[in-house]
Amino acid sequence: MYSIEVKNLEFGYRESLILKGLTFSVKKGEFVSIIGPNGSGKSTLLKILNNLYRPNDGNILINGKVIEDYKRKDLAKIMGFVPQDTIIDYEFTVEDIVMMGRNPYKGPFQKENREDYKIVDDVMNMTNIFKLKDRLITEISGGERQRVIIAKALAQNPSIILLDEPTSHLDINHQIDVLNLLKKLNSERGTTIILIIHDINLAARYSDDIILLNEGEIIESGNPEDVITAKNIEKAYNLNAAIEINKYTNTVSITPLKLIR
Repeated sequence: MYSIEVKNLEFGYRESLILKGLTFSVKKGEFVSIIGPNGSGKSTLLKILNNLYRPNDGNILINGKVIEDYKRKDLAKIMGFVPQDTIIDYEFTVEDIVMMGRNPYKGPFQKENREDYKIVDDVMNMTNIFKLKDRLITEISGGERQRVIIAKALAQNPSIILLDEPTSHLDINHQIDVLNLLKKLNSERGTTIILIIHDINLAARYSDDIILLNEGEIIESGNPEDVITAKNIEKAYNLNAAIEINKYTNTVSITPLKLIR
């Protein structure tokens, strides 16, 4: 069974296509990374998968159902989205932010109940931010804020989580912290994880499958060993690279050598 099926997806403006005939599928419970150079259409693809943009052509199925047939609240119960920009200027507490993830289950003017608070407490404990619950979101670090936004997505109780570069502004220890959390959700809860990430070595280490995009097209998709090859890296990044198996992680690893001019 597939969580997401994408068929002949196209998106763009007038004569300029950003995404060109993309076709791929993500099985339930998979951890999938989307990689590729800047401007390849990664963030646009994720927003389309979250039904924020409507494609020019093609179909998207979520759990076997056409995405346009979902009401916004019903889709939010299935799919959580963590955007690239997680800066919040309003002085909400951490608990307030996470509680916003329960909005899909609330009617107009309906207050939070005991179940909502239990779910919020559970996801704050899971993401190791419970001790921050009364802190203002504006007063915590970038790594802590990223966990809060992930907790908010988890409070939706989704079976799928989309994340747009969740590690891009974090130092290496916080990057590993976030990725370990996502892998735990994936392995223990069976949550389908789809994220954009720039670090190819981390993508290879954590992912079941990788989708390599360039100029709006899929160069290759599949397991890390099939996608991260010298030929594919050269084609997508104009880069000569050495590819080998890391003896410590036992996953494919890339060492950049030189740019191709």
